[in-house]
Amino acid sequence: MNIKPIALIVEDNEDQNMVFTMALDQAGYMTESFQNGLNVQKRLAEITPDIVVLDLHIPGVNGKVLLSQIRSDWRLSDTRVILATADAGLAIALQPQADLILLKPISFSQLNKLAGRFLHHPRHRDLPAADEAHAAS
Repeated sequence: MNIKPIALIVEDNEDQNMVFTMALDQAGYMTESFQNGLNVQKRLAEITPDIVVLDLHIPGVNGKVLLSQIRSDWRLSDTRVILATADAGLAIALQPQADLILLKPISFSQLNKLAGRFLHHPRHRDLPAADEAHAAS
């Protein structure tokens, strides 16, 4: 039996949420999507996702708070976090806590390709610097 890694998509824009969900699903993840930070907070208490695609400006509990909670929870120490935001200033401030920052607009193929790489690179091995620089541009 082949168990898919779990991806949480946290994005309040319905269209963008659907694009992110489809991209990660096609990359090989079992996906769960959320549009409210409170619901994500509850779900994170129940499961240990492999990856979280996180918008910073969402209703309920915002992405900055969720990122801090993920990074302070030992159960989630191997969870990859991709910040997906249009707020470049806040993203730069949170860069040390994120595995990857993608500035919106984000294409299906861009997220699909990058999320697929995480399947083959455990969190303790970072992506090469050239890949990170390309992804953030």
